[in-house]
Amino acid sequence: MPHPKDDLRKEARRHRAFASPKPGDFDAAADLFFESLKPVLPHIIGAYWPKGREFDPMPVLERFHAQGGLCALPVMQGESRILKFAPWTPQTIMIEGPHHILQPATDEGAPWVEPDILIVPLLAFDRRGGRLGQGGGYYDATLAALRASKTIRAVGFAYAEQACLFNLPLEPHDQRLDWVITPEKAHSFG
Repeated sequence: MPHPKDDLRKEARRHRAFASPKPGDFDAAADLFFESLKPVLPHIIGAYWPKGREFDPMPVLERFHAQGGLCALPVMQGESRILKFAPWTPQTIMIEGPHHILQPATDEGAPWVEPDILIVPLLAFDRRGGRLGQGGGYYDATLAALRASKTIRAVGFAYAEQACLFNLPLEPHDQRLDWVITPEKAHSFG
C-alpha cells in the first residue's frame, strides 16, 4: 500500500526538476548561512553530498574549512538509519556508498564526529519547519539521535520553489528544521 507522502514526494521531485540554479545561487545561500547562523570555532558543520537536483551545500563546507573549521559528511552504517559523520576536507577521498551517494572513504577505527549544525537535503519545506525528504528516514533518525545527546541546529538547503504553501503532513518521527536557507532568504523556525 502506498505511503500517504508518496504522491507529495513525486510532485515535489517534479517541481524541483523545474528549479534552475542561477550563477551565484549556491554562494548566495552560503552567504546567508554564515550571516544567519554565525557558526564559530569549534563548531562542527555537517552536510550532505548533493545528488541529482539537490541544492549544493558544498560552498558552506569549503568556506568553513578555509576558516579552520571542522566539516563532516555522512557515512551510512549497514542497516542502521542513523548516519555517522566522518571529517571532510577538499582532499578527502570520496567513494560511492549505498543509493549511489558519495561518502568519505573511512578506515576501520576512523574517528567519527558529531555536527553542531547539520545541513540536510529536502524535497520540500513548509512555513513551520516541516521537511519532506526522500522517504528513507535517515535524516529524521539521525537528527533524533543527535538531539537526544546534544544541542544541534538542523538547516535545510533549498531552492525557493521548494517551499510549500500548505503544511506538510508530519508524523511523530519527523524532525522539524530550525532553518531553511534559499539563495534569496534565510527562514528561521526557532
